[in-house]
Amino acid sequence: MWVPCAKIGPGLTMVSMESTMVAMETITGQRRASDLELHLGYWLRRVSNHVSGAFARALQRRRTSVAEWVMLCHVQERPGITPGGLAEALDLTRGAVSKVIDKLEAKNWIARSTKPGDNRVQLLSLTRWGNRILPQLADIADQNDREFLDGLEADERANLRRLLGKLAEFHQIRDVPIE
Repeated sequence: MWVPCAKIGPGLTMVSMESTMVAMETITGQRRASDLELHLGYWLRRVSNHVSGAFARALQRRRTSVAEWVMLCHVQERPGITPGGLAEALDLTRGAVSKVIDKLEAKNWIARSTKPGDNRVQLLSLTRWGNRILPQLADIADQNDREFLDGLEADERANLRRLLGKLAEFHQIRDVPIE
């Protein structure tokens, strides 16, 4: 990647850090980082794939999915949410939400009830078993975070969380990852 130099005074030129590193690598014979490795998106995706893949595999050992875990968390935070409200909160189709709700209901982790005075409206809540399993699934998520993020100091983890949140807010990323 070529970066133009800027004149900063008579006979003085400012050079980018990348240009300086390339020049030093050329002089010392060291390998220059590939263009791919210079992109933050590449590193975000590389790390994200490993973190989310390990989490999905750990949940699979408990016979559940990331989507089920996410929905359980949302129902716990919003008891009485409707399937449509859940679809809107997760930015999913009602059909996709309905399939996961059916699986959670079959596991007896979630229950449907009707709204008093309007039997057409379904309300979702966790069952006793759902309330028991959710902390266990949260422990799996916490362990996964520890395994992948323990290489960072607490303040670095906080900064990473803050920066990722800032990017999500800037780009108005509202959808919830379920895969």
